[in-house]
Amino acid sequence: MSALSTLARSTISTLARSVDAVPNLSGASGNGTGIDIQPAQSGNLPGDAVLTNLASGVGHWALLASVVGVIVGGVMWAFGHYSHNYQQSYNGRRGVVVSGVAALLIGASPAIIGFFFAQGGKVH
Repeated sequence: MSALSTLARSTISTLARSVDAVPNLSGASGNGTGIDIQPAQSGNLPGDAVLTNLASGVGHWALLASVVGVIVGGVMWAFGHYSHNYQQSYNGRRGVVVSGVAALLIGASPAIIGFFFAQGGKVH
């Protein structure tokens, strides 16, 4: 279980690094609205540590739910296969795949958010 919390912490720190690495967006829009969005550096906002811990905790619980989904789906897949219940086998296989994709998205979420934020900063 500590490996999952370590993964959640590394996910949050990766997200913080990707946001910190975003270039200054001052005047990048050029749309004449005068709106200037600059992501705050880590620790500049009140409650930053609390929100970081909350996001880490949510990521941890989501990974645990993915692990449970893979286990339950695998059991359903096996029982469905050996009892010749193809519907149960299909549902178990789908549960394994969906849980695996969910874990993939949870792990990749900092990179995905950082990528789209950087792409949004390039819009003129």
